[in-house]
Amino acid sequence: MDNKIRKSQTDRSITGVCGGIAEYFGIPSLFVRLIFIFLPANILVYIILANTMPDSPQGL
Repeated sequence: MDNKIRKSQTDRSITGVCGGIAEYFGIPSLFVRLIFIFLPANILVYIILANTMPDSPQGL
């Protein structure tokens, strides 16, 4: 099974980064979003992840 971290196609608020991280670790996306809210460099980390994480295939 190919278990790579990818942007979510179904759980998207802006670009699907938090949803993709949540799907990879099997946790609710609300927890990931709360971590990003309280992370000191949240905007910079989110922008980097949004540009480097691949999109999830349409069939998944």
